[in-house]
Amino acid sequence: MLRQARLLLSRCKYLLNVPRTAERSARSAYEAELERGVLERLELMPVDALKEVSTKDGLRLGAIKSAGFRRVADVLASSRSQLLLIRGVGSITADEVIRAAQRVEENIRRTTRVRFDVERRPVTQADLLSKLAQLAEGRGYVDLMRTRLERLVQAIGSDLEAAHLTKAGPIRRFFAGPSRRAEAAAAYDRLAALLRDPDTVSLISEVAAVEKRLSAPRVRTQRVWDDFMADPVFYNGLLADVGGLGPDVDVSQGFLPQDIVKRIREFHLDTSLLKATLRVYQTFGAKFALVQKRAILGDEMGLGKTIEALAALCHLRSRHAQHFLVVCPAAVLFNWEDEIDRHSLLKPVWRLHGPQRDCRNREWVREGGVAITTFDTLRRLQPNETRIAAVVVDEAHYVKNPTALRTKAVLSWLKLAEHTLLMSGTPMLNRVEEFRTLVNHIQPELASEIRATDTIAGAEAFRSKVAPVYLRRNQTDVLDELPEKIETASWVILDGPAADVYRQAVANRNFMEMRRAAFLTPKPFDSPKLRRLLQIVEEAADNNRKVVVFSFFLEVIQRIRTAVERIHTAVGPLQVGSITGSCSPARRKEIVEWFTTTPGPAVLVNQIQAGGEGLNLQAASVVILAEPQWKPATEDQAIARVYRMGQVHPVQVHRLLTENSVDEHMLRILARKSALIAKYLPSKMKEAAPEATDTTDEDPENKVSRKKLEDQIIEKERTRLGLDHSDDINMDTPQATFICGFPVGLNQGCCRKRSSV
Repeated sequence: MLRQARLLLSRCKYLLNVPRTAERSARSAYEAELERGVLERLELMPVDALKEVSTKDGLRLGAIKSAGFRRVADVLASSRSQLLLIRGVGSITADEVIRAAQRVEENIRRTTRVRFDVERRPVTQADLLSKLAQLAEGRGYVDLMRTRLERLVQAIGSDLEAAHLTKAGPIRRFFAGPSRRAEAAAAYDRLAALLRDPDTVSLISEVAAVEKRLSAPRVRTQRVWDDFMADPVFYNGLLADVGGLGPDVDVSQGFLPQDIVKRIREFHLDTSLLKATLRVYQTFGAKFALVQKRAILGDEMGLGKTIEALAALCHLRSRHAQHFLVVCPAAVLFNWEDEIDRHSLLKPVWRLHGPQRDCRNREWVREGGVAITTFDTLRRLQPNETRIAAVVVDEAHYVKNPTALRTKAVLSWLKLAEHTLLMSGTPMLNRVEEFRTLVNHIQPELASEIRATDTIAGAEAFRSKVAPVYLRRNQTDVLDELPEKIETASWVILDGPAADVYRQAVANRNFMEMRRAAFLTPKPFDSPKLRRLLQIVEEAADNNRKVVVFSFFLEVIQRIRTAVERIHTAVGPLQVGSITGSCSPARRKEIVEWFTTTPGPAVLVNQIQAGGEGLNLQAASVVILAEPQWKPATEDQAIARVYRMGQVHPVQVHRLLTENSVDEHMLRILARKSALIAKYLPSKMKEAAPEATDTTDEDPENKVSRKKLEDQIIEKERTRLGLDHSDDINMDTPQATFICGFPVGLNQGCCRKRSSV
């Protein structure tokens, strides 16, 4: 019996130590991979880079380069004495060269990040993934048993030493004395009873099963990569944990004032009902929502706002809260159901939508749980006396108009909730006043203190004023693992039939026809934009990549789909699907699942209003925007469907644009609007040009001013094309404007070379 107890104690201690051992092993593999990355960058860096970091003016490297030192890595691999052997290199130069090389290495080590290369799939990274998988497995098995294992270890450990006296010889037992003999007998009896206890017997069986699983042979390299591709968010989260990685503290905390940060740090978040692993910034976001109680979470699209909201709901549920309400667009209704099921233990979930909404609403009131409904359906549901613990409003910019019926419906429910969370990656589209409206929904007192003139004081002052209610972080600030995003302006010339179609649209003063004229030629392949789009798609298919195309116009979507279906790959016709506003949420979900799981290349053509929000399309790595949109946020949302947490491939974004057309006019207007958004709601303090705040005349979100802008553009194009027979060109002074990093010139009729950035 004592041998059994001793063996069981050893096995339990071993299991409890498995996660710690696996973590050390994973960290060792991570550090080796990090070192490989540092060395790789040093081997690519020319030795001339030492001049840039040297504190000595005119550092001479000619003799060192002549001696065969071509890269910084060559210098670091040598010693001072080796450098001094080079003719023309003295002690001062040798010392400065070594110091400069060490500075370069320090900078590279500080900026190098381990990113899993799914293209090359190096063996060293496969080993790291295997170690991370072992860590996840160890934690998963042991954490479920940890409390019972620790209790068993404590019980056995406290009695095992005393019980050993019962197996000692008669002389030792005699000299131990009556009290120790009695204590030993009692300890022996307790151990015997413990080993016979059904709970212990059951735990011993579980321990044996876990030991068997942990000792199973490791999976093959290919299987490791397959597992990573199936859930890159999970593995990258583990990597950040093991490597002690994380965003800059100020960035992850959204540059909030220290008094708010202190309260959030001191708050304990209960994640016992959450199945997902939170990043540091996500934990902070969930705690911000709970501490502030009525808040706006404005994290950039793709950072996991849904998970942060679920973490807050799980905490409240663990504190015995019963009723939760999620309001969202119909397009993401299924997404919310799926996210709740996959990432939490919140039950039950009620979809208040469709014919059963009233019945399910009554059941939700009676039984509690999470109710999910749409903005339109909410107008038909009457608030009741039920105490609602939290209301989450997804895509909260839908309720920025205080006079809209959907806004009034949402406000009537927000008043009933103890906690309210408005979520939107783009809370302010055009005007600071619209953001003030959102603040007014949840904290009227704070909104009343915000004045339009606050923007004059600058971005920092404005951010300080809204800090109690607003938290925002950007992708580039908190997601180190995101691959590169390459944005390209694909300019084409309107000539031939396309020019005729465009000229006719201008003559008809039809702005929408002007926007889509480059696609809608009588013969499809006379379209310059369609030809360029097909080139991009064919190149992506040759590289086994998936493509997502966005357009505002149904006619353009249909023409693109018909043309793409004619493309043949090595295994047959290219797989093509499309999502438009007429697709039901269930059908949208089916299409996304098809697109994600289809092996090889595929194309998904989307109406940008329908496919630009609420979808996770990380399976794609090429995005094509068929024409400029009036709202920069619309394009940002579309790109964020692909370039978001979980993306493992470099993402290419192609904007199809026509020279000497409506496209250029729209880009000029949007440049000013984008600057306004960047200035007042950034994740880092940025200063934009003063004119960025002037939206009085150029506000495409306002229907009246948009019509005015459209009319102005039409008249300018009519003049340029000679349709008004006027010598007064009335064009803006030519200037260079930068959109997404590439220049847009306004000189009409000139020859310009567009380059990829």
